[in-house]
Order: sequence, then C-alpha cells, then structure tokens
Amino acid sequence: MDMEQPVIRISVRNLVEFILRSGDIDNRIAGADKDAMLLGGKIHRKIQRKMGADYHAEVPLKYEIPCKGFTLCVEGRADGIIDTPAGIVIDEIKGVLKELDTIKEPVEVHLAQARCYAYIYASQKKLDEIGVQMTYCNMETEEIKRFQSVYPYEELDVWFWDLIGKYEKWARYQIRWKEKRNASIKKVEFPFAYREGQKDLVVSVYRTMLRKKKLFIQAPTGVGKTIATVFPAVKAVGEGLGDKIFYLTAKTITRTVAWQAFDTLKEQALRMKVIVLTAKDKICFCEETNCNPDYCPYAKGHYDRVNDAVYELLTTSDEMSREILEEQARKWKVCPHEMSLDVSEWVDAVICDYNYVFDPNAHLRRFFGEGNKGDYLFLIDEAHNLVERGREMYSAAVYKEDFLKIKRLVKYIDEKLARKLEDCNKQLLVLKRECDGCKVLNSVSHVYLKFMTLMAEIERFLEECKDEEIRKEVLELYFDVRMFVNIHDRLDENYMIYSELEGDGRFKLRLFCVNPAKCLQEFLDKGNSTIFFSATLLPMHYYKRLLSTSKEDYAIYAESSFDIRKRRLLLGTDVSTKYTRRGEEMYRRYARYLIEVARAKVGNYIAFFPSYRFMEEVYDMFVDLLGEREERRTEDIEHKDVSQIRGTEIEYVMQSQYMSEEAREIFLENFEEVREHSLMGFCVMGGIFSEGIDLAEDKLIGAVIVGTGLPQVCRERELLKEHFDAQGLRGFDYAYLYPGMNKVLQSAGRVIRTEEDKGVILLLDERFRDGRYQETFPREWKEYGICNVGNVRGMVGEFWGQW
Repeated sequence: MDMEQPVIRISVRNLVEFILRSGDIDNRIAGADKDAMLLGGKIHRKIQRKMGADYHAEVPLKYEIPCKGFTLCVEGRADGIIDTPAGIVIDEIKGVLKELDTIKEPVEVHLAQARCYAYIYASQKKLDEIGVQMTYCNMETEEIKRFQSVYPYEELDVWFWDLIGKYEKWARYQIRWKEKRNASIKKVEFPFAYREGQKDLVVSVYRTMLRKKKLFIQAPTGVGKTIATVFPAVKAVGEGLGDKIFYLTAKTITRTVAWQAFDTLKEQALRMKVIVLTAKDKICFCEETNCNPDYCPYAKGHYDRVNDAVYELLTTSDEMSREILEEQARKWKVCPHEMSLDVSEWVDAVICDYNYVFDPNAHLRRFFGEGNKGDYLFLIDEAHNLVERGREMYSAAVYKEDFLKIKRLVKYIDEKLARKLEDCNKQLLVLKRECDGCKVLNSVSHVYLKFMTLMAEIERFLEECKDEEIRKEVLELYFDVRMFVNIHDRLDENYMIYSELEGDGRFKLRLFCVNPAKCLQEFLDKGNSTIFFSATLLPMHYYKRLLSTSKEDYAIYAESSFDIRKRRLLLGTDVSTKYTRRGEEMYRRYARYLIEVARAKVGNYIAFFPSYRFMEEVYDMFVDLLGEREERRTEDIEHKDVSQIRGTEIEYVMQSQYMSEEAREIFLENFEEVREHSLMGFCVMGGIFSEGIDLAEDKLIGAVIVGTGLPQVCRERELLKEHFDAQGLRGFDYAYLYPGMNKVLQSAGRVIRTEEDKGVILLLDERFRDGRYQETFPREWKEYGICNVGNVRGMVGEFWGQW
C-alpha cells in the first residue's frame, strides 16, 4: 500500500447496511433496531465462551483495496471463526427478542456481514470455499437457532466486488471533496478584528484539539464565543485533527447563530458542507408524523431511492439549508428527516440538538452506535444545560398503572401478552406495598427480567396487530419498557433506584441518573476532542464533575472586553423569596422595586421570577400599585405638568405558561418598539426568555432577578442532595444552589449583549449577600452596590446620569 495515498475506512456493518438497504420506512416493526440495542453484547460473550478451543472469538479482519488515487479499507470483527474438520466457518451472532420459530431465514444484511468476513478470510488464507453460520439467540430464553451454508470462493469474489463497486463512487466523492475543502480552509482567516481575550480563546480551542483533550470555557456574553470556537475547529479539520464538527446546542436560536458563524467563514470562499438537523415532527411533510408506507407516501420505497437522492445533492450543491433539503426530498419522494440524517454522514459540520449525539434512544447510530468511532470534534454550546438534559436522557421510569391499562386493552385479543403484563403488574404491586411515599431500592433485577420477557411478547403483538389505535397505545408502553431495560444495563454508582407513590396515586419505579458524566463520556470518547462553553459555567468544578470523568481536562475563563462601568450591579437585601417570608407585604415590596427601577429611566426592563405563581402575585400587586398612582395623578392633574406625569407611566407584558412560537415572537416584538414610557416584562427564570434571546443595545436596559432561582424541594432534588452529601461534597449546593444560580446568571445575561450596551442588573434577595452564593458570581461581578426599596431609584438614576 502506498502510504502517501489517502485511506477511506468503512466498517463491514456500515458498508452492507448502506449499500444493501431497500424497501419502506415502517415504524410498525417495533424491533427494527433491536440488535443495535445490543443487549446482545452479553449474549455474544456467553455463546463465544461455550464454543470450545476450535472457536476463535472477535477476530479482527481488514481488507485493503487499491483504487485510483486512494485506498479503500473495509474492516471489522468476525464474532467467531471456527476451525472444523470440514473446513473454516465464519460465525455471525445476533441477539433477538422475537421467538426463534418466526425466523425462517437469515436477515439479508446480517448474512451479508458474515459473507464479507468470509470473503476477506478466504481471500487472505487462499481458501477454495468457506462456511458461513448465522447464529440467532433469543435474549430471554437463550435458545439458539443456526443457519449454515458453504460458499465457493469464486461466488463470494463476484458478490464482494459488486458490493465494493457500488460503494467506490461514494469513497471517490469523499476523497475529491476533502481535497477541495482542505485547500479552501488554508486560505481562511479569522473574520473580525480580535476582541480582547478572543485570540487567546481561539488558540486555546485549537491547542485542545491538537492534544485531543477536553476544554471547559466560561465566556461572558459579548466575547464572541461561537466564532471563537467554530473558526479553530474549521482550521483543525483542515490540518487533519478532525474530520467532522458536531456543534451541539440545547435551543433552536443557538443553532441559527452557529449556522451564521459558518456562513461568515464561507464569505472567504470556504468550501464546507454544513447541515442543521431539524426534529422529525417539524420537517415532516405529512399532517401527522406516522412513519409507515400505508400512511406516508414518502416512507414507501424510501430506501430504494434515498441513496441516489443524497448522492445527487452532495455532488451538485455545497448548500444544505432546510429549504434545499426539503426540495430534494420532494423531488425524490423520500422522507426529509431520514434523508437529512443520511446527508449528515457526508457533510463536514453537523449542527444539532444534544440528543443526536448523547441520547441512547435518539443518537445517530451511524456515528455513535456500538463499535462506531470517528475523528469528531464536539463543540458543546450552552453546556450548562447538558447536566439536566444528561440526567433525563440516562434515566428511565415506568408506572404500574400503564401495565394495567394495556392489560385491559389486550386481554380479550391476546391472552399471552395479557399474562406477561399481569406478571409485571404483580412485581410492581409488591414494590408498591413496600413503598411509604418514596423508597430507595438496591436492585430491581427481578423486574428487569420480567420486562425482558414482556418485550418479546409486545414485539410479536405489534407485528400482528391490525388495529392502529391499540397499536399506538401498546407501542408507547413498549418504548418505556425498552428504555427501562436499556438503562438498567447501565446501572452503577452514578445511579439511584427508587419507587414513589405520586400525589395522584400513580406508582412509579425510577432509574435515576444522578451524575451523567460517565454516560456522556461514552459518547465523547467516540470523537477526538470536546469543547464545553457557556456564559455560565460556574462554579467550574461542578460542571467538570458532572460532564466529564477525566482528570486532565483544561479550563479557561475568557476575559470580557466589556467596560464594566457601563453596567450597574445592585443587590437588594431587604427582600426575600424564602417560603417563610412570602406574603402580601413581600409581594408589594418587590412590585415597588420594579416600579422604582422603571421610573429611574425610561426604557425596557425584564423582571425574572422563580415561578409562575410568584410572578403572578407580584404582577397583581404591581398593577394595583400603578392603579393607585393613576388615581392620584388624576386628582392632581391641573396642578402638574402633563409631560412629567406621562413620564411616570409604565407599560407591562407578562409571559404566559404555554406560549406558541407565534406568541413568543409577539412577546419579544414589544421590546423592539420605540416608546415614550418604560416597559416592564414579567418572565420566569429558566424559561424560554431567560436564555437564548438577544435584545441588544437599548432594546433591554435592565434585568431584575427576583430570588436565587433554587429548584423547588422535591424527591429527586433531595435524592441528589443525599447522593452528593454521601460523597463528601456539599449536597445542597449540588442539588439546589448551583442549578439555581445558573438560572440567575443566565437571566442577568440578557442585559449586556454587545460592547456598546449599557444596563442595570438588580439581584433581589437577602441571600445574595451569602458567601456561598457569591462564590458563583463571575469575575466581572466583583463590584456591586447594596440597595433597598427606598433608595434604589436614586442609585439607578445616578448610574444613568453618567451617560
């Protein structure tokens, strides 16, 4: 092999699944991805151990094919190679949940995998013929069914080269595209004049990628962290330090900012294909997202056409916008969501939600499935969100009542399934009787085993069921049970198991991931380097412990170029959001604060509250107090200058609990208008308006943070507290204080968006003077003033008087 020639690598499994797929998308086949679950890993090892001395397990095989201008390397591991008296046999093992008598012949792609291994081995050992054995093992009973055949070498030779021939054009496309892409990257320069601290940030990101490490960046708003991470990542791709960038976000608006950063670099003739992955229900062409060929014309025959659709798109356009993807999907009559996932395999940067990488149910199997690995560079934006999202992705819960409901639904149409559901219900009933409100459990393996048995029955039922409504209900339970089984296989010291009798009487069994770091690490290890960044990664040790298992991660605090004289930070210490202090008088005092701040200077303000209830109480008091002023003003109108009176008026708008996209836009449009009077927005901390919105310059000149943002006391928060206390850490801080203060910092960050902005931030709660809360303050908050409701207007007015 010419070492100078580029090499394209592909696994045997990915090769056969990509080239040989055909037919329809059909979500009615519940177990379509079950061997991807690989519950089968354990079964593989169990079977392999029983096979004796002539059985060689997990044998790595590789076949290099010289092509014009590059080498194609097909590689993988054969589950087993058996040395029998009659000759060599390749064994391919698949764990399944369905009954073995329903399997009449091997699945085509399974057999194709085995035939690939057989060809590679026969070719290297100069064999005239070779045996292939497909071993299917029922996951529950551990029964085995085998299919055996013998292939002449000539037959395998013709079949294998036909397969390679179909893939060669894709490999050749990759080589040619990378040459163009890398040549264009060399010419790209940082697109702006560096702000203070920004060049150091760029260098740190690049150096981290060079060393294949992880970096945590605390970067205040206005540093320009998106372009400061995207640019060095693009450069790293050009230098061969990575082959694909995954830009991961928690919110849609951040994905738009990332897309714009790549677009800015493209103005310098950068040739890079970038895709934003859109959720299935948002990009679906049908009224209802129902992925089966009887309902959706784009699902019917999708796999027969999709490869041609993708190849045409890649070879005719660098642009992969949603509009272009939808147009291509309509042209080829394929599912736009599934096609975009296929396109993601061939592009240079993927902008997507966290779940496409980390969620065990939703991740991109082609990149992050079992055994897959690549030269990926992860840019994780708003990384503070990943702690709670990670906990949710790696936790699972089932409700006893759901099993009873489905049992009643199917008992007259499928007695066997009804019996399995009753078995599970009985196990949960025993746990319910032992539970006094909430109980931490050491093990639920007996329930897990019942669930495994149930899954096999549900799969059979789903394939036979013709009633769509019943199918839908049963499928919902199937997904819950499957998630529980998958998560059960992950249980370790980072989990707590508990049962709970909820307020409405429902009984829950929960596998709760208290520290998601190990689960996240499993997926991050599939890439080269990871950059975590946010305006609120404080305290850093909290995020490092919950997002990474490595002790060698780097961390930096990006210096802000913002002139702190343009911002006034005040702590109001004569108020409190503690439950014991809440009441009419306290709500009135908070309302007075809002009025005093809004009267100090005409402009737009947002007050952020710890809950909808608290917000509504203060809102009502705020409106009442304005009404009192209105009455007084009317009485004195003939003695006052009208312009002065109008200057004291305040308009207001409040976030509602369930806002549509359109309602959100209308809410934000209030802050775009030019007004004669102040506008006070009422919003909830941690809600849709507390992060991700960008109201620059005078669109927002003040944020009032009501309370410390602490999560409400609940079962899981208390379990988190217990867990971290037991580890010798400050459990209260991990469960309540740090998550709460993150909401405070995010809300406060709405005010200063650019170097030109000016604004005031009020933190209204006596607890903000406590040293433990101030530990989480960013460096730029080291100077602050103390105020009360009587002098706050003067202090805010004094600040604005300087400008």
